[in-house]
Amino acid sequence: DDENLLGDIVISVETARRQAEARGFTMDEEIEILLVHGLLHLLGYDHSEPDQAEEMFARQAELLA
Repeated sequence: DDENLLGDIVISVETARRQAEARGFTMDEEIEILLVHGLLHLLGYDHSEPDQAEEMFARQAELLA
């Protein structure tokens, strides 16, 4: 039943590891951030414009708190 399918979230472990090291996060923390970020994109959030970015990153911070 495709009407219930939002899409896929693909996380590159290599990229997550590199980003975690650069940002001072553990792998688990970085993967959690990437998962929430990807889910928000699937739900229609975007960050290409400043006002959209503010809304998306505020929601992301709320979900990660």
